Amino acid sequence: MPRGNAGARRLPGGRAPRWLPGLLLVAPSILAIGLFVYGLIFWNLRVAVSGRHDEVTPYGFDKGRNFVDLWDDPSWPPAVRHALLFTVVFVGGALLLGALLAFLMEKGIAAEAGFRAVYLFPMAISFIAAGVVWRWLMNPAPPERAVGLNQLFGDLGLDALANDWWQNPTWGMAAMAIPAIWQMSGYVMALYLAGFRGVPDELREAARVDGASEWQVYRYVVFPQLRPVTLSALIILGHISLKVFDLIMAIAGKQIITYVPAIATYVEVFDRHDPANGATIATYLLLAVALLVIPYLVWSVRAERVR
Repeated sequence: MPRGNAGARRLPGGRAPRWLPGLLLVAPSILAIGLFVYGLIFWNLRVAVSGRHDEVTPYGFDKGRNFVDLWDDPSWPPAVRHALLFTVVFVGGALLLGALLAFLMEKGIAAEAGFRAVYLFPMAISFIAAGVVWRWLMNPAPPERAVGLNQLFGDLGLDALANDWWQNPTWGMAAMAIPAIWQMSGYVMALYLAGFRGVPDELREAARVDGASEWQVYRYVVFPQLRPVTLSALIILGHISLKVFDLIMAIAGKQIITYVPAIATYVEVFDRHDPANGATIATYLLLAVALLVIPYLVWSVRAERVR
């Protein structure tokens, strides 16, 4: 007698199972992701735990010493501090500005479609192009040779606002975040605007009927509904900030004053010809991004189960 599950494997008439066409359709994508994403991640980890600190030494195995020895490099701790400062200013600034723009547009303004397009335009520009423009705008030249924003401040009699921007040894990375905020705040605005307009009008009207002021409606009804939007924006901006490379290279190049882990990876691999250290830094970046993305994925799965 035939086995009980034999009929479930193949349709009557000898036709292929129903799931096979779908599997064949996505198989190229699965293979590409497996090779070029997870395969390269595995190879990077292999190099990171090796002793290959030049282009001729065999890979070997160093028992993870690279991850500890990297902190003895005098340029690495400042790179981490710069990345953290950039992340805090960029993420906080983009969230606040994007939410403010979305709030103003949600209240209703004339020519909303035009303003929405203008706010989204910067996102269509690459970080390289934006960096070239903002390098001129944030030129730290002295007053007699000032250009960009410093020249504008001088012409307006606001000399106190002129500064050395990204060349400031303490707050240079905060100034470096300004172009990134300008470029990504429109995207955050679009997320928040969709969130604002996804809140049912019935909830707002019920709160107003109960005597809530407009501020209380937003504080206790609207803003709590935007937590998923805020979390999504936080994840997206956070991983962009941790991996920022092209913007900094376009504005400042490989200067120690704007050194971040992504720049350090480039320097280790292509300038110092040290694949092991470069892979180690890349692994640290992967772990930092995973600390943002994995909790978000877990939260998303749990939220879907609740629904």
